[in-house]
Amino acid sequence: MSTSLTHRTPRTTRRLGTRARTALAALGAGALVAAAIGVPSPASAAPSPGSVTLDWYDTTARTVAAGGAPTQITNSRTWAVGWLAAARAARTAPAGPDRAVFEEAAVASALHEALVALVPAGAPELDTRLRATLDGLPDGTAEAGGVAAGAREARAVLTAREGDGLDPASVNAPFTVPAAAPGVWQPTPPAYAPAAQYGNRLARPFLLDSASQYRLPAPPALDSARYRADLREVRAYGAAGSAVRTPEQTATATFWSGSSLTLYTEPLRVALARSAKPVADRAALVALFHVALVDTQIATSDSKYAHRRWRPVTAIRTGAVSPDPEWTPLHTTPAHPDHPSGHGTYAGAAEGVLSALTGPRTAPFVLTSPTAPGVTRTYTAWSRLTRENVDARVYSGIHTRTADEAGVALGKRVAAHTLRHAERLFGAL
Repeated sequence: MSTSLTHRTPRTTRRLGTRARTALAALGAGALVAAAIGVPSPASAAPSPGSVTLDWYDTTARTVAAGGAPTQITNSRTWAVGWLAAARAARTAPAGPDRAVFEEAAVASALHEALVALVPAGAPELDTRLRATLDGLPDGTAEAGGVAAGAREARAVLTAREGDGLDPASVNAPFTVPAAAPGVWQPTPPAYAPAAQYGNRLARPFLLDSASQYRLPAPPALDSARYRADLREVRAYGAAGSAVRTPEQTATATFWSGSSLTLYTEPLRVALARSAKPVADRAALVALFHVALVDTQIATSDSKYAHRRWRPVTAIRTGAVSPDPEWTPLHTTPAHPDHPSGHGTYAGAAEGVLSALTGPRTAPFVLTSPTAPGVTRTYTAWSRLTRENVDARVYSGIHTRTADEAGVALGKRVAAHTLRHAERLFGAL
């Protein structure tokens, strides 16, 4: 660990309680990184009462965006570990008038400890945010107890998840490309990059019994009517120079072409901000969302690499159905098999968790996308985000509709499994 917080606390900062200072002395620091564009900036003042959960949600988003891993599932793991520790710590708050103080100190301390461990470059801002949170809480045994509980639960979850195979090197474990054959995945143009995310299916889930627990059935046979219909649709609507795709359909494809983790950060924040539940339950919402999404991504890669279905660009260029060697999709095809769509599974799981824990609809909220600068879309139902994801991957030319819809179904199954077994997360992992 590096220099303790108490050695860098400005003279103008309110004096911390003795037990809180003792707990803080064990928390580390690291190198400063710039805040990422597109995520909230840290507030200069101490958080107002009741705002700690949102403040640390935004802090997590900035930390992951600025210094996180190059692999999405690794960053999902960071969210899951930190917020699971926060929820567990907040649940240990004793009853009484100071319960909220304990819970808020616990959430801040757990996330600080977990994020410093997983994203060390973010430690300076994390130190500042923790200090601001504690400056906004009254000194005493509740604050000190919450700080200690948060640090304790973070260390416990970090230890439990050590070696789970979700680090970037393990995620991109090498995959031997099978011999070219009809329907079999091959690297895709323009880069013909090696297969990505094969290692996800080898990782240890949070709650699934195995990566293959909800493995999808095989995709439609190449001589089936469904397959031919899928191929016709993506050939027509997903081509770079499509004559039938409308401007609105192109806009949908572009809006949803980025990282699902990034695109769903704001919808989850909306759900969190509008929740009237206690701090522990709000922290559990974030934890369950990301636990479900880690397990969903593991299950997604299992089905992808079990079936190894070729991508539309390979099918259209080299397949037996009116091959067109010059056909090019609107957006570049990711380097892993078609069935199922990862965006579909992410959307299905996100919809499943949000609908179960907050209801299927909410007041209108505005969403932006890093791949569509200046564009905003307004939503009132989590299911609409899912429907747009399904359409978008077809309009992008990178998935068949069957792969998208199968992905949604898989994501919803994993989300339901997560919620059925949620209490396992709050005991020993």
